[in-house]
Amino acid sequence: MLEIIIQIVGEFLLQAILEVLGELGLRAVAEPFSKPPNPYVAAWGYAIFGLLAGGLSLLLLPHHLVEAGWRWANLLVTPLAAGLLMSLLGTWRARRSQSLLRIDRFAYGFLFALALALVRFRFAQ
Repeated sequence: MLEIIIQIVGEFLLQAILEVLGELGLRAVAEPFSKPPNPYVAAWGYAIFGLLAGGLSLLLLPHHLVEAGWRWANLLVTPLAAGLLMSLLGTWRARRSQSLLRIDRFAYGFLFALALALVRFRFAQ
């Protein structure tokens, strides 16, 4: 049981670290643009960015971090946790009067992490 918890935590940390690094990169890129994009276009952008991050993660960690029996549960739980983490990060930034990106909201953070998890679920060995 402890091994399963460690595997799920490892998968969560992978997604959370990639998502936070992605958010930092998006902050640097978003600065020149003053008009926010359409929410649907932004959602597609975060999904594509998550797919790309998932592909890059396979270069670093080509094997599944979670046992076969737990992968389906991990496919839902880990993106939910990552979305919650991004929502908490957004709340923390808002309290400090920092600018917020869409990924600082639960839905966009979840979408990014779900796309990343789907790539890892399908293509990891």
